[in-house]
Amino acid sequence: MKCILFLVFGLLSVHVFAQQAPVELDKSPMDLCYWPHEYPQLKTSGQVKGDPVARILYGRPQKAGRTIFGGIVKYNEVWRLGANEATEVEFFRPVKINGKIIPKGRYTLFCIPQEKKWTLILNLDHFIWGSFLYNNKRDLLRVDVVPEVQEQSVENFTMFFTGANKSTASQLVILWDTLKVQLPISY
Repeated sequence: MKCILFLVFGLLSVHVFAQQAPVELDKSPMDLCYWPHEYPQLKTSGQVKGDPVARILYGRPQKAGRTIFGGIVKYNEVWRLGANEATEVEFFRPVKINGKIIPKGRYTLFCIPQEKKWTLILNLDHFIWGSFLYNNKRDLLRVDVVPEVQEQSVENFTMFFTGANKSTASQLVILWDTLKVQLPISY
């Protein structure tokens, strides 16, 4: 009887441990940025109190020799602004974008890129992979911005807030390949 129990326990242990394989490294790792920049470090060192203004979670695809805009990112189609899960932005206080007050909360950020302008979209849906389930009826805000061509190409899709450490206004900067887009945000 002890042998049978030992054998059953051993088989169950092997099965359980076999199920716990580590997740492979994603080709487009998730990253985040804060307003203010490096908020967790600032809070730990006592330089800031309270919540940050905003935080963005996004996947960082690589250019990897591909044609990005007009290629893998199609013009005139909804794009998740990154890779994998749709990009999420959380505002920890009300902010103003394009003259509209955006309530404190978490939103999904999408984009419709065109050659001469991008339409950035704040949407109320959450937990979306890609833009496959994008529902424009859940849009809270749409803002048109003009992409700027940069001399240097950026290999990894990148998002960050500029001038956002001690200011009530910032720019959400979006960079990839040779394009740069900025979205003014204030509170």
